[in-house]
Amino acid sequence: MTNKEFADILLPNVKHTWEEYEKMYPQRNLKEGAIVTRYAPSPTGLPHMGNLFQCFIAKSFARQTDGLFFIRIEDTDTERTVENGTSKILNVLKDFNITFDEGMINDTEEKGSYGPYMQSKRKDIYWAYAKKLIEEGNAYPSFATKEELEEIRKEQEKSKQRLGYYGRWAKDRFISKEDAVNRIKNGEKFVLRLKSPGDFYKTVVLNDLIKGKIELPENDIDEVIIKKDGLPTYHFAHAIDDHLMHTTHVIRGDEWVSSTNKHIQFFSMLGFKPPKYAHIAPLMKVDEETGNKRKISKRKDPEFGLTYYHENGIPIEAVMIYLATITNSNFEAWFDCNKDASIEDFKFEFKKIGSSGGTSYDLPKLFNISKNYLSKLTKDEIYNRIVDYSKEFDKEFYDLLVKYEDYSKEVFNIEREQKKPRKDYATYADAKKQIWYMYDELFDKYKETYEFQNINNKEEVKTILNTYINKYFDEKDDKDTWFNKIKELSSELGYASEVKEYKNNPDLYKGHVGDISMVLRVALTTKSMTPDLYEIMKLLGKDRMNERFSKIY
Repeated sequence: MTNKEFADILLPNVKHTWEEYEKMYPQRNLKEGAIVTRYAPSPTGLPHMGNLFQCFIAKSFARQTDGLFFIRIEDTDTERTVENGTSKILNVLKDFNITFDEGMINDTEEKGSYGPYMQSKRKDIYWAYAKKLIEEGNAYPSFATKEELEEIRKEQEKSKQRLGYYGRWAKDRFISKEDAVNRIKNGEKFVLRLKSPGDFYKTVVLNDLIKGKIELPENDIDEVIIKKDGLPTYHFAHAIDDHLMHTTHVIRGDEWVSSTNKHIQFFSMLGFKPPKYAHIAPLMKVDEETGNKRKISKRKDPEFGLTYYHENGIPIEAVMIYLATITNSNFEAWFDCNKDASIEDFKFEFKKIGSSGGTSYDLPKLFNISKNYLSKLTKDEIYNRIVDYSKEFDKEFYDLLVKYEDYSKEVFNIEREQKKPRKDYATYADAKKQIWYMYDELFDKYKETYEFQNINNKEEVKTILNTYINKYFDEKDDKDTWFNKIKELSSELGYASEVKEYKNNPDLYKGHVGDISMVLRVALTTKSMTPDLYEIMKLLGKDRMNERFSKIY
């Protein structure tokens, strides 16, 4: 029996040969140096921050070289696949502006000429290349049951051998073709395994674009390539897919480094040119309990899940800027010097991606970036975003924002249109926490204890408020006139009109102009720290100010 006849028995009714598939997927028409990258998730759950980081890097390198970024769904693990899993993945990534040039559009539709982009629809392709390996004597059927494999594992553990189906442990590799065919006719189930030519005591060199030169032992495991259900294993399928889809760079987490010897072997035995590999160090953070660095995790860190950013109102633009800063160490300085530039204008380099020890994930730094980003938005932009967020997460605030649209925009605009705008908001959710007192409905509901600080006498506070509102406040005053009147009020009531004057002669005054301003500020907001008091007063107006003053005592 020839190997070809054997292959036809093991894998019957294959529609096309591997040579025909080679012609169906010609080289891409891209310029020299263009990078083709992919994101290849399993539809078993939602993407997390590590996945987003990987997508960001892959997309950035593809776009900056006029290359291509595609998505391929690796759904051969049918037991763990969730309903509408592909659409859920795509929708989450779309929220972060991660879009693809080719691949799945939803659970059933796709775009591009190199599909299908769902592995479960590529079965015939995998069988064609599996037949190639069988015909070349590089693959064989294995009938080992779970129980037999478990027994092998126990023997290996007992004799302190490496675990796996290799060498003398790979008993089925010595079964004759005739015996194998008879066992198949008798109804025995089988998998197809690679007949590995590797020698564990020899090394294969991986020139990783991030980590540099890595030496790995050759793979000598007879890996399963086609499972009993007829679908391929990940290791086998991805090599064929990356070859036919002409992936030039595989960008992935460094947990895959140890498997790369298998992947290089598959490319070699299939006669493919391997892609270049770039393995990303894991995202790390300092554990609050131990003080030691650890990987961010789904169980301990809410920021690991991508829904965290939407639910907490963190702008996706800030997230992407942060990812850029941890991708290349020189991005931050470049971004600071190019205020009007976008991330797409920066040229990322593999050699500047952190290669070891993990990449620190610093949530406070992300919040700081977010503050900077939100401070640069116009009053209309920040208003619209906070309205959208509040509509979903804070109905009370949403109703007020819509009811007082023009007023709300002016509130958001306090100290915004200036050279150094205020940076009060790190998230959309912070807005209400910062400006609730500007809305009478919220002021009456949430107002806090009045802490006037240096001036605590009830009658003195009343005198300051009544004298100011009845004698000095005028809505038409510009800021200089307004502040001069605060000084006049201070002098009239026995307070120094200059802080320096008070410090030089503290016995001559009750306090200083800052104490007077504090009383006015706290009376209107209950807070000692607020945006510009002049702007607050101007927006509240005399009647509302008087109303608030009257409710204090």
